[in-house]
Amino acid sequence: MTTTAYLEDANKIVILNPKGGCGKTTLATNLASYFALRGPPPTLIDTDPIGYTTRWLERRPPDRAEINGITIDELAPRGTHGLSFRKPREAGATIIDTPAALEQREISELTHDADCILIPVLPSAFDVHATTTFIARLLQLTDFERPVAVIANRTRKNTRSLAMLLEVLRSFETPTIAILRDSQNYVHAADRGLGIYELPYHKVKQDIEAMEPIVNWLDQVLVKTLQPGLVSRFNPLPKLFSSSSTELSTAD
Repeated sequence: MTTTAYLEDANKIVILNPKGGCGKTTLATNLASYFALRGPPPTLIDTDPIGYTTRWLERRPPDRAEINGITIDELAPRGTHGLSFRKPREAGATIIDTPAALEQREISELTHDADCILIPVLPSAFDVHATTTFIARLLQLTDFERPVAVIANRTRKNTRSLAMLLEVLRSFETPTIAILRDSQNYVHAADRGLGIYELPYHKVKQDIEAMEPIVNWLDQVLVKTLQPGLVSRFNPLPKLFSSSSTELSTAD
């Protein structure tokens, strides 16, 4: 891990939902994989004591695109306002994976200087109810000043649960920007410390297409909030992945 002088870049993505098991770590690691391939290397912060994100980084092959990792033990002690950490000088996006069952104070600390917040939600009545209550509280905590987006996660096409989820999400004050399917590709990638963007394209085409709206939304949010001199580092790429990509063609 690189430990150079701290740099305050305005590009912090917080993945948040106090409901456990909704796919926060999967979303965080796959976004980190995407930004790593695009460059510069992102910073992935694991604030969950269980450390799933940290273990994913430990499994990551050394010859893959670089991702800087920061564990919960390297963050400032709880009770401070916000997260303090040393960040690589040429780091790109900062992606924060958060634990379940957060208290209001912890949510405030994690989000007070975030540039955007992503909330994955599962298609179950319990998850939808818990997330609806949480979003209302989150918008009050952040005073509606942070861009917040919802992601329908682990969905199955043409099911009653997905129809129910989408119906409820339409009533949310926050936009639903993507629908991710329940795919084993995420599991296979995670087992190897990879993201779906690093698997053979013909196997993950549907999943990459489903992730594209998330990446596009983040590009719009980050480019608007970054300093002018930093914008060029986050210019959207029209075709980062193709069947001729070296990164994909070398994966099994």
